[in-house]
Amino acid sequence: MLARRQVTLPRWLVHRGNRRLRYRGTIANNTWLHHRAAALNLRRLINLGLTRTHHTWHLDMATG
Repeated sequence: MLARRQVTLPRWLVHRGNRRLRYRGTIANNTWLHHRAAALNLRRLINLGLTRTHHTWHLDMATG
């Protein structure tokens, strides 16, 4: 009997314990993954002070 290997996914990739793929096919899932990572990166940058004025992005670095 072969032992099943437990797969551990990164926490940021799994939402509420759901490990199923959202779309059929590798291209659609790859696109979803890249958009998910981009959205999380953008959210992080906004929390760090990223703003947009006059069609230009600015990152206000905290001083302390």
